[in-house]
Amino acid sequence: MTKRGRRLIGVGIGAIMLSLAAFLTLRGLSGSVTYFYVPSDLSTGAAQGRLIRLGGLVEAGSTKREGSDLIFVVTDGAARAQVRFAGEPPDLFRENQGVVAEGRLRPDGVFVAERVLAKHDESYMPPEVAKALQAKGVWRGPTKVAP
Repeated sequence: MTKRGRRLIGVGIGAIMLSLAAFLTLRGLSGSVTYFYVPSDLSTGAAQGRLIRLGGLVEAGSTKREGSDLIFVVTDGAARAQVRFAGEPPDLFRENQGVVAEGRLRPDGVFVAERVLAKHDESYMPPEVAKALQAKGVWRGPTKVAP
């Protein structure tokens, strides 16, 4: 085999290994991506069964307990989504406040949260939630949301 032939085989093997490494990296990262939705986005069905984050405002009068589960409604002003969370919510969890719940949407339309995050003071709201609420016209904070 000539020197040129060995070099060509080496470059080919290198390209195959690089492609395999890129494929495995991208595949591994796709499993750790968590998409953000507001209640209006859930009607498409694209979020069903996947790990997502649901953000919006906790609807007034919607919070109740069923055994150890906390049940509440998240709204973006245009749509509502019922959330079921097994556990204690954060100390700052309140009605009419911003919330982000991480979990999965069941086929019956109930969002089962594994984690619930509440805003930490009067001026903070996660940027994704603020932008989504601002787009729906229900944002009650500053007129400009930081990127």
